[in-house]
Amino acid sequence: MQFVARRARSSFDERTNREMMRRILLLLPLLCALGCVSVAQAATKEITIKGRLTPTVEAGGWLVVTAKEKYLLLNAARWRNESWFRADAEVEATGEPKPGTITVYQEGVPFQASTLRPTGGGDEGDGAAQDVTGGMSNLTRVVVSGEATVQAQPDTSVVTVAVTTQARTALEAQQENARKSDAVVRAVKDAAGANAEVKTSGYSLQPQYAYNQGQPPTITAYEARNSVTVTLSELSRVGAVVDAAAHAGATNIDGLSFILRHDQTARAQALTQATRAALDKAQAIAQALGGRVVRIVAVQEGGGPRPVPLYEAEAGRARATLAAAPPTPVEVGALDIRSEVQLIADVSTGK
Repeated sequence: MQFVARRARSSFDERTNREMMRRILLLLPLLCALGCVSVAQAATKEITIKGRLTPTVEAGGWLVVTAKEKYLLLNAARWRNESWFRADAEVEATGEPKPGTITVYQEGVPFQASTLRPTGGGDEGDGAAQDVTGGMSNLTRVVVSGEATVQAQPDTSVVTVAVTTQARTALEAQQENARKSDAVVRAVKDAAGANAEVKTSGYSLQPQYAYNQGQPPTITAYEARNSVTVTLSELSRVGAVVDAAAHAGATNIDGLSFILRHDQTARAQALTQATRAALDKAQAIAQALGGRVVRIVAVQEGGGPRPVPLYEAEAGRARATLAAAPPTPVEVGALDIRSEVQLIADVSTGK
């Protein structure tokens, strides 16, 4: 009996050992694969890349474009204020690719850089490369502005006249205004010529109130007002248009101004002069610091207004007066076309 029991235990132990060996052999390939993956991950955790800085299609992102791949800098803001951080600058970055990171940018392998530095390569020439990385590390960024004003003769006049009528009822005010406005429109069209543009620019019909202390306001009349704007390029006709409107029954001359519709040439001249003025300031600053302008970082046009009117007639209730008055004299002068430019430059501060 003891022999049988010992043999049974021996047989059970052999089966157990065989089952354990079988499980170990099954798990061995999986363990090897996991080990390889861990080693590969450890080996590729940090890499060094070299390439050109390039902005992403979507605003705000920056890529390092190498010969084989694009890497999206997740922490580009850390170096944005560096003088060398700009499009097409050659850089070297060390960091960790983050392929699983979700960003708003649609290009490049996400890359968390631990270091980023310029390499001094690229197409900017030896002098510029030295200024960025080596012989001239003492760069200063300056912001200057330039202004310029050029004069040009206006090519268009805009005249606004109005007819105001009052009557006891709204219908009567409207009808009387329509009759007088029609006469004014026909008169100014004849005076302005076939090439002029005449159009209604405003219309109102509203009650007029009397206010007595302690009583609610009462309607005493109705007032209708029709404004007509005349735009003409024959400036010699402006005085005749004003006179014709007054003779025909216009009660207000709301505006008279001269503008420059075709202002491209004048504005280009002003912009060129403003840019040169800004560059002169940057060069003067650089010379005062014992250096020179290394590069222009950015140029932005300022918000100079469109040509301002030479003359704006009193709006208000000034009546267009006597039919027997002499012709209205209109003097056309030059307009000021203004441009402003802001320029950002990197300047060296000497050796």
